[in-house]
Amino acid sequence: MLFDKIKNSLKSENPVNYNKFIKNLEFDEENSDSARLVIRAPNIFIANFIKRKYANKIAELYKQETGIEPSIEIVTKEIKPKNYSYEEIASPTTPSILIPEYTFESFIVGPSNQFAYTAAKSVAENPGKSYNPLFIYGGVGLGKTHLLQAIGNYLKNHKKVIYITSEQFMNEFKEHVRNQTMDRFQEKYRNCDVLLIDDIQFLAGKDRTQEEFFHTFNELYNNKKQICLTSDRPPKKLHDLVDRLRSRFEAGLIVDIQPPELETKIEIIRKKCEINGIYLPNEIIEFIATKLDDNIREIEGMILKLNAMAKLLGITDITLDFAKQALKEFIKDKKENITLEDIIELIAKEFNIKPSEITSKSRNQNIVAARRTAIFLAREFTKESTPAIAKYFGLKDHSAVSHAIKSFNKKLKEDNDFRIKIEELKNKIQIKKGE
Repeated sequence: MLFDKIKNSLKSENPVNYNKFIKNLEFDEENSDSARLVIRAPNIFIANFIKRKYANKIAELYKQETGIEPSIEIVTKEIKPKNYSYEEIASPTTPSILIPEYTFESFIVGPSNQFAYTAAKSVAENPGKSYNPLFIYGGVGLGKTHLLQAIGNYLKNHKKVIYITSEQFMNEFKEHVRNQTMDRFQEKYRNCDVLLIDDIQFLAGKDRTQEEFFHTFNELYNNKKQICLTSDRPPKKLHDLVDRLRSRFEAGLIVDIQPPELETKIEIIRKKCEINGIYLPNEIIEFIATKLDDNIREIEGMILKLNAMAKLLGITDITLDFAKQALKEFIKDKKENITLEDIIELIAKEFNIKPSEITSKSRNQNIVAARRTAIFLAREFTKESTPAIAKYFGLKDHSAVSHAIKSFNKKLKEDNDFRIKIEELKNKIQIKKGE
């Protein structure tokens, strides 16, 4: 087969890349023709790598055998080739384009977002029948838009789906009012099967738009059409929203997305690297997870910046030292003015104990672990001397502090998971003081 011959040619040129990236490529004969080759890769990471490094070479080898220079399309095994036109994507029923990568499969689930993910998946599987409306709220960059679009991508092939931001809804409303074409606006929004509106908080204070949305909401709800909304805060805190809209939002299912815990954050970063075709060693992924804030959108931007800087400087292997230097402007040093009380407050919250218990004589295992962690961080972050720290924690003398820190450092070297947890605590202390 011709494609096997092409793969063998690539293998002879670079056996390492063949085994890593080329070996598992598959030729999609059904969707290909003489002028267009569709090649399936096992995942996004490999697909992006092949596009960058080998698409032109594959086209060249194909031309050598057939005399025809084809276009090359690399897709993942789970994504069908794009046979639609731009006009179909951007049709009036889809004011904002759904991003194909925003699916339930690509969403990293952890304790911080498990409930929101489960609710969104349930809505996608039974639109208009359960949890209507679905209201998802949370901070910036935590995955609200991803879940909203995942619902749309799940349903778009057999339901009339509209995904739009509240700002786009508002601007379109104003445009139709100005052009005296409100009948077209109402026909469009009141006849869809699924309405997905992002950042609904921006409707607050916009009385005329709220009035129109209220009637649209009622029409869809009464006809058992699904409505899904996102916001940066729950309905009860949308103070400039009219009461009758707020009450309708509260009548459905309200779920929140919290900042990801460290393990989830690490998996999200790995996924973002895979999607963008970027390879980072584990130590750099862990560094990014512990040192940067929880805004996943910003983290993805940092990953792209790190990769771009490496390419511009001709660096093939990104090291931890390079990552620290490249991202130093985003990792502020906030050690100044950190007090023992700051550390005690954070540790007490993390270990779910009272602050007074940390400085007590208790030998409870959890309290002892919290005390040792607090002593370590006190020496790391405060200007207090070793004797002063010993006195604060009720220890015999400074040698007890030195011994505790020595044991702590030993565990940091031997236990990678423990080290990551402590790095996360360090970051939380710095962020807290920097607020």
